Amino acid sequence: MSVPAKIGIVTVSDRASRGEYEDRGGPAVREYLERVVVSPFETIAHIVADETGLIVETLLELSDQAGCCLAITTGGTGPAPRDVTPEATAMVCERMLPGFAEAMRAESLRFVPTAVLSRQTVGTRGSCLIINLPGSPKAVAECLDAVFAAVPYCIDLLGGPYLETDPAHVTAFRPRQSDQGPSTS
Repeated sequence: MSVPAKIGIVTVSDRASRGEYEDRGGPAVREYLERVVVSPFETIAHIVADETGLIVETLLELSDQAGCCLAITTGGTGPAPRDVTPEATAMVCERMLPGFAEAMRAESLRFVPTAVLSRQTVGTRGSCLIINLPGSPKAVAECLDAVFAAVPYCIDLLGGPYLETDPAHVTAFRPRQSDQGPSTS
């Protein structure tokens, strides 16, 4: 039996962190993962205020100590002064993957013209892929639908666990061995 993959979910919201507002983004991420990922996984959820230091600390804990192969944030990606999730993510990441964010914004633009205001960022730290999502539960699913086919292979490339998806929802893309070119070993 394989060890379940660890996936971090971070809701970034001043009001939710104070208990003044129900966290809807984090549960939307969890519901999406439960619908799409069929291999064993466990989630580690946090709710933090819109504070750069708290976001950085949480992402470092998930990637470096908890051993998450994937950390998904929801909230704090807009242009408001307190929206600092992308800046905190960039501080943590060793490599940025702008194609993910471009694809998510392009998908969201099909539904709402204000998607251009979203500043979600995606990058890697060690063997952890970190994805920023908007706080709207509807946007969570739209954005993940736009990129999730590439997530399992990205995690493979980072040396993480093998994630399998339910093809009824998302078919994970992995190149055939013959498509990968000559071996470097």
